[in-house]
Amino acid sequence: MAPIINAPAPSWSTTQWFNTSAPLDLPALRGKAVALYAFQMLCPGCVSHALPQAQRLREAFPGDALAVVGLHSVFEHHAANSAETLEAFLHEYRIGFPVGIDAAGIDDPIPQTMSAYRMRGTPTLVLIDAQGRLRRQVFGQAPDLNVGAEITRILQDATRDEAEPSHANDCAAGACPAPLPN
Repeated sequence: MAPIINAPAPSWSTTQWFNTSAPLDLPALRGKAVALYAFQMLCPGCVSHALPQAQRLREAFPGDALAVVGLHSVFEHHAANSAETLEAFLHEYRIGFPVGIDAAGIDDPIPQTMSAYRMRGTPTLVLIDAQGRLRRQVFGQAPDLNVGAEITRILQDATRDEAEPSHANDCAAGACPAPLPN
């Protein structure tokens, strides 16, 4: 089953965080776009492509506009993917962005956040807009230019949303005015 695009992004279920002073959640990141990378440290595609891409995004976009977050989602080789091993991995690979450990599944080998987002595996890139809506989800390798272009669109939409007056209350009252011409 595919994720529901433009719907509110599901909350994250995590057990521990690295590279942040406090646990992260989507409400705390409201107002920023979010690039969430679900990965496993023993996944070759994650190590060779997804995590380096996440680091490049962190360098390319301002931190007040885009939050880059890792989600260690382990659905296999649990014994080799301990929190202590992950901490050493993050240090060795110089991963400086926040990384949460996805909570184990309940009666399911698939971790909770991975399941909530209907991810097919790792790596998975999830793009969430500043209003907390799921905008894109890509399983596997996502080309840098495509990801950069999509994030730019999401950031432009956020800027446009801030500049345009909201008519949501008008529509709720039964009258939906047309947008003014530019």
